[in-house]
Amino acid sequence: MTTMELASLMEGCVAIARAAGTRIMRIYADGFSVQDKKDHSPLTEADMAAHAVIDDGLEEIAPEYPVLSEESAAIAFEDRARWETYWLVDPLDGTREFVNNTPEFSVNIALIHQHEAILGVVYSPAYDLAYYAARGLGAFKQHVSEAPRQIHVAAKHRSPMIVASSRSHKSDAVQQFLAKVGEHELLIMGSALKSCLIAEGHADIYPRLGPTSEWDTAAAQCVVEEAGGMLTDLQLQPLRYNTKASLLNPHFLVYGDKNVDWKKYL
Repeated sequence: MTTMELASLMEGCVAIARAAGTRIMRIYADGFSVQDKKDHSPLTEADMAAHAVIDDGLEEIAPEYPVLSEESAAIAFEDRARWETYWLVDPLDGTREFVNNTPEFSVNIALIHQHEAILGVVYSPAYDLAYYAARGLGAFKQHVSEAPRQIHVAAKHRSPMIVASSRSHKSDAVQQFLAKVGEHELLIMGSALKSCLIAEGHADIYPRLGPTSEWDTAAAQCVVEEAGGMLTDLQLQPLRYNTKASLLNPHFLVYGDKNVDWKKYL
């Protein structure tokens, strides 16, 4: 895939994410019902409506690539294992935030090639704010009314560190991590937007020491990496996608400063 092709797909994905976000915000304003999925996480009409918008949009710009979405039907690993390139989508990341009327949810669209995220869009419908990146093209942040600007991680961490933390998922393991970090400042955020805080240099480290799925991280991983940072497992190896039957991620860290042995805080 050429740089020009990637750039065109990136532009198309930003537009698709915004269209999905418009649909989400309409439902957010009008009210909605909530169901429980098999894992007891919430599901709303907004999840399914955004999924439909994204599915149709991706079919239009790149029909040759299959789509794996949180809200799509289960696809057997023996089938998807043959995919070299595919879309990995979370139509509404941060459904708990959405349900609780907290505006920290996002639309996540990633393009995976040979198990790596090579394009990523993380769009915040409530703030009309897009973070996006593609392999070799850099990472960008754009409010709808402004020109995009390139973003970069904080290549050297602050002292005290600024730690991005989840609003909905606070585990004992994270508390132990923070104790080892010592003096720090917490920056609370929901959804994949936490990783984007690392990408734009507003936070130094985001430890996620609890369960997530591959569609939760792929788009943000591309943004973070193109901004100069890392999204890794606890052995500091970059996350890879569609390598096994389970779509669950290992616990992971997101950071900008590559000169720190982050494992010492685990």
